Amino acid sequence: MSEPLTRQVVTFGRVLREAGLEVGPGRIADALTGLDRVRLDRQEDVYWTLRTTLVARREDIAPFDRAFDAWFLRRPTPAPSRADEDRRELQRGVRRTRSDTGGGEPPAGGEPESIGHSAHEVLRHKDFAAMSPDEVRAARALIAAVATERPRRRSRRLRPHRRGTALDLRAMARASIGTGGDAVQRRFRRRTQAPRKLVLLCDVSGSMEAYTRALLLYLHATVRAGRGVEVFAFGTRLTRLTPELASRDPEEALARAARSVVDWAAGTRIGDALKTFNDVWGRRALTRGAVVLIVSDGWERDDPDLVGREMRRLHRQAHAVVWVNPLKGSPRYEPLSAGMRAALPYVDRFVAGHNLASLEALAGLLAGVGRRHEA
Repeated sequence: MSEPLTRQVVTFGRVLREAGLEVGPGRIADALTGLDRVRLDRQEDVYWTLRTTLVARREDIAPFDRAFDAWFLRRPTPAPSRADEDRRELQRGVRRTRSDTGGGEPPAGGEPESIGHSAHEVLRHKDFAAMSPDEVRAARALIAAVATERPRRRSRRLRPHRRGTALDLRAMARASIGTGGDAVQRRFRRRTQAPRKLVLLCDVSGSMEAYTRALLLYLHATVRAGRGVEVFAFGTRLTRLTPELASRDPEEALARAARSVVDWAAGTRIGDALKTFNDVWGRRALTRGAVVLIVSDGWERDDPDLVGREMRRLHRQAHAVVWVNPLKGSPRYEPLSAGMRAALPYVDRFVAGHNLASLEALAGLLAGVGRRHEA
């Protein structure tokens, strides 16, 4: 499968999601597999392959046909009526948020929220690739809430604590002033917990385009959660995004990040990006003792052996390496791509990152990262 055709199918999937179809990464992968087995110069073969793999409900056939004619055949198509859109939305059971409509009553027996309880559950388990722009905006507050968890480490500083093991001689001396110099009451100190360094490397290539916006919102909230966080984006090259994502407004932060990344939605060179990171930032001890979080689908267009070598270098320096792959959210996913297979031996935890529920699980994982073998 050529890269231009892959990009066309991935972008067509995004067009279908804008039209209201639930097209996730599993269906895109099935469509690419099917197109490998048919003649691409036959319109009927391409149409039926895409329709079979990307359409799951009868009511989605009409919007699929309109999108296919407009995207592949460049035929002008009439816009669907508002009644058709409302009917499809009702069938999906997804309610609009009150923040978009500007009205509505709070749920019975609960506090007023920006989204209703049922819509909350829909957003928690809905794939980012199938979310509309309005749903991504509605989920922004939920994404920010789960991004506050940080890995922890034992600090070298000693703090007063009633269950400490080290005597706090200074506090005891101060307290003995009132008792004539006799240390009547013993005081103790112990080592406290401090945030561990967190380094995030996010894939912004074309194959990740359906997930990039939601995942960058997560990275923005992580940067805003505290110090010791560094964010990099990579496609065909590595770009540091920490200053751009430090802005308070997430929309402004994403716009600044998009202007800084010159290879947005381009190809993927994971090995080259990791080599640049290890050569430049690894030598500055940025990864020493840090938890490194890599967000990528693992597609590598160049040498997969380079991915393995650079992952081995990264793994030796980091406290733990966590790889987040949005495609892993599909029950049929297998790490068959060459880049992903080369990286897996040096990954301490391989998790999904396709929806809010998976990001909540990731937050719990980061909060509990201890020694490397416990990552």
